[in-house]
Amino acid sequence: MSEFLSDTDFELYRKLIYDESGITFSSMNRTILESRLKDRLRETNLATPAEYYNLVRKDKEELKVMLDSVTTNLTRFFRNQPHFDALINYVLPALINLKKVSGDNKIRVWSAGCSTGEEPYTIAMILKDKLPPAFTAEIVASDISLKSLMVGKMGFYTDSRIVGIPDNYLGRFFDHKNDGYQVRDELIKMIRFDYHNLKHDSGLRNIDIVFCRNVLIYFDEAAQKAVIDRFWDAMAPKSYLFIGHSESLFGMNTRFEFLKTDWACLYQKNI
Repeated sequence: MSEFLSDTDFELYRKLIYDESGITFSSMNRTILESRLKDRLRETNLATPAEYYNLVRKDKEELKVMLDSVTTNLTRFFRNQPHFDALINYVLPALINLKKVSGDNKIRVWSAGCSTGEEPYTIAMILKDKLPPAFTAEIVASDISLKSLMVGKMGFYTDSRIVGIPDNYLGRFFDHKNDGYQVRDELIKMIRFDYHNLKHDSGLRNIDIVFCRNVLIYFDEAAQKAVIDRFWDAMAPKSYLFIGHSESLFGMNTRFEFLKTDWACLYQKNI
């Protein structure tokens, strides 16, 4: 038994986090939860996990801070390159042809679980580079971590964080400043960073492309199914869903069609 977090406390926190976010903590990642809670107790000058639990039950803002602190924010630019190859070579040409017929020249993208912004900025660079001149794009980048969203909104990344960006994109879309790189305004203006808990409806509709990678692994089957159904509601006909390469909708009762391209596997709302 943990000296810091009793089994009873662990169950209380595990249920609260699941109920509020859909994120599941197992005994395997209990130590992660404990270390993040210790940080919050220090910040709030509280002595025990029970006291802090009573606080987050009453204080919605502190609840947001806690959910922020217990999520893992691992990301990088052009993470899992085959997904972006599929975006460039398959998804964008298909959408461009479709939209030329409909007369709607805007590509709408949702980066769900965007963390500190590397994914939506990667998508923005590709869209700026590959879309025909008559086309525009807008990207909604959402996360449950307010801290991460603030980094994304700032658009400043240290030298170590820009690994993976092709040199031509780095020169075109970033300015070198001090010990890092600042994203240029033309990309920042394409992206709306927004706090969103995937447990709830986003209110988004007619989205052409959804990226939600390495997020579903934190949910149990019921929560995964609910999130996928909400994506379906948010997406336009003939739209595309990217999930993590270790994630799958196999065995889930979903209306998405599995799509195997020459570059990567993804899913389509094919109606």
